[in-house]
Amino acid sequence: MLEIKPIFHALCRSKVGAILLLIQIAITTAIVSNAAFIIQDRIAFLNQETGYPEQDLFKFNVMTFGKDVDASQQFELDEAMLRALPGVESAAQSSSIPLSGSGSASGFNLKPAPQESKNVRTAYFFIDEHGLDTYGVKLIAGRNFTEAEVLITNSPTDRTTNVTVVTGALANELFPKGDGLGKTVYFGDLPLQIIGITAPMKGPWLKDSHPNNVALIPYIQGKTYAQFAVRTKPGQRAAVMKQIENAMLNNYSKRVINNIKGLDELKDQYMAADKLMMRMLIVLITILVLVTALGIFGLTLFNINKRTKQIGTRRALGARKSAIVNYFLVENALICIAGLFLGAISALLLGQLLMQHFSIAALPSGYIAVTAVMVFTMSLLAVFGPAKRAANISPSIATRTI
Repeated sequence: MLEIKPIFHALCRSKVGAILLLIQIAITTAIVSNAAFIIQDRIAFLNQETGYPEQDLFKFNVMTFGKDVDASQQFELDEAMLRALPGVESAAQSSSIPLSGSGSASGFNLKPAPQESKNVRTAYFFIDEHGLDTYGVKLIAGRNFTEAEVLITNSPTDRTTNVTVVTGALANELFPKGDGLGKTVYFGDLPLQIIGITAPMKGPWLKDSHPNNVALIPYIQGKTYAQFAVRTKPGQRAAVMKQIENAMLNNYSKRVINNIKGLDELKDQYMAADKLMMRMLIVLITILVLVTALGIFGLTLFNINKRTKQIGTRRALGARKSAIVNYFLVENALICIAGLFLGAISALLLGQLLMQHFSIAALPSGYIAVTAVMVFTMSLLAVFGPAKRAANISPSIATRTI
């Protein structure tokens, strides 16, 4: 059985290298545990359910420059033409596109402005009765708009619609008792009766403080700039996207069709910074672990070269090779345990700072434990090779230097 005390005294005699390695292990533990948690959090964020059949949806923009057309009538002709295309399930003009990072949001209230009442941030889409079908979202209660309830106008001040369809998340936040269906909410001073509640669907911003709060309002304003959403049959999106520009121009030629993109592509663009950050954190973890392993390897080699005579003497006095290997393993384990203890405290403190300044959830202790086990295992593997080399030092080395 190895004595811990002699090993500890040996470390104290060459404490500079041991302290540097201890600090390195502590820094690695603190950073890797927090980085691993952030990576897992980002993976969950990137893979979250959005409520849409993303692979079957795409959008495009229309910029009309012709003056001989009624925009409020042309959109109906365009929608009808799009829905008649082979491979198309549904299509609708939409004031904004989900998951795109661009849209509109406002506070929905229980009383008309300017009266004080509960205010809930909500992303909203101006869309017609085809909106739910186009986005592939199901109703869980109530009904959809009727054609008669959709207000189509060329005037931005004409807003006489009085119904809305909202997500379950929004309805529950406004009416925690679960009785939101049929109730009236206020969009500014405009009263809107909740006639339908949908299954979960995300708004334009996945990073929004209330990404699940979405309202559909049956209102279409004829404008020179418009966005359309199209849902195709599975596997036919690419073919439909190729013919959209020609189909729209054949319907009316004095306009420009651009920015034809799939919903999954829009989502990827919106999340590009998160993916880049995740890749950078993975590289950082890899570099830190490698540098720490090299530090352990180098310190062990240094100690072996420094103690060649001592090791040779122990071998000459009958010490087994396994005892030499165990000596260096225990020595490294002592340094590593001290570094992990300091690193665990540092990881918690770093997690608190990240939570305060970047709105990241508290670091679960499980990530620290897993990181500690990984670092400890890595340190033992890093020291095993040099320890085996030390065990192979010949006893004659001691006699040569006497």
